Amino acid sequence: MSALPSPGTRGFSRRTLLAASTAALALVAAGCTSSPPDERERVTGKQADELLGQVAVQETLVAAFTAAGAADPALAGQVAELAAQAGEQLERLRDAAPGATPSSTSPGTPPSQAEARSWLRAQVAAAATSHATACVNQSGARAALLGSISAGLRGQDGRLA
Repeated sequence: MSALPSPGTRGFSRRTLLAASTAALALVAAGCTSSPPDERERVTGKQADELLGQVAVQETLVAAFTAAGAADPALAGQVAELAAQAGEQLERLRDAAPGATPSSTSPGTPPSQAEARSWLRAQVAAAATSHATACVNQSGARAALLGSISAGLRGQDGRLA
């Protein structure tokens, strides 16, 4: 008959040893993988200026929704959700752009009632193209934001068709 050691004299159980090993490994991995902030997330002056330019593009688009709705009240009701989305996108851009402040912009000559939908669609497409083009010169979250807004505007363009 072999004598087993009593539970108090055995030392660490397998579970305790496994848990301690896992915790130690997690600490070592966290210590080894910490690195300085990603250089790509730093905003250069040129990137900041370009992002401010995209804020202005989006402000112009929001104004275009207002102008098209004024020209064709029936269209205003049909695109109210799209106009709200454009406004939300503008707020996200302002939040991402250092020093962005609201400004009054004009989308140019307001359309006639007959041209309102096609004019608005052209404004949406132009803003989407501008954001997509600017996306290439940004990095990290700013590039993702511009790409996301551009894709959303492409969807709006399709809905306006």
